[in-house]
Amino acid sequence: MTKTIQKQHMDGNLWADLGYTGLCCPHRQVLVGRGPGVLPAANGKDLNARHYAVMAMVGSSGLVVPPDDMLHGLVDAIEWLRGLPEKQRPCGYEVLGHRDGWATDCPGDWLYEWIQDGWPRPGEATQPSTGVEVPPWPGRILEYPPAAVGEDVRAWQEQMRLRGWRITVDGAYGPQSRDIARQFQREKGLRTDGKVGRDDWDAAWLAPIT
Repeated sequence: MTKTIQKQHMDGNLWADLGYTGLCCPHRQVLVGRGPGVLPAANGKDLNARHYAVMAMVGSSGLVVPPDDMLHGLVDAIEWLRGLPEKQRPCGYEVLGHRDGWATDCPGDWLYEWIQDGWPRPGEATQPSTGVEVPPWPGRILEYPPAAVGEDVRAWQEQMRLRGWRITVDGAYGPQSRDIARQFQREKGLRTDGKVGRDDWDAAWLAPIT
């Protein structure tokens, strides 16, 4: 099904608009709220400054679990925003839930788990292809302390070295790796915690080299 991009605004509740960048309905339509290049007002101060906001039309009753077409629509929205020109308020490589920046149950346990699993399209086990081969997510967060050790650490370190970072490739995620991860996260608008999670792992291969 071909997605459609529609313009939608809200006149009630004294709002000038929806506050979200876009919304996804159960029919794989991406409804444009504030749209790209505009600061959203949906996720709390910190997330609004660094992220776009796309709302799935599910709730705590009625439609609780998003149907497959809604999940496709959410991935469509992510790909749309990531594909915009840099001058239109660049879209980063981090995908989070509303609860990551605000004390809320949103987006619900089911959808939040889907986000943490890498927001795959229905029938896919991984994120949609971008034409760049990304090594499979190792399934654990690389962090220090204690130092994570393994071939997944070595692969990440080697990729960071190829990106131009001065890093020792030894397979041990120590203080040097943590500090470089923080600098990289800050550069790419990711959560600056010095830990390599799924979004940080993907960004190491997908994010532009600046």
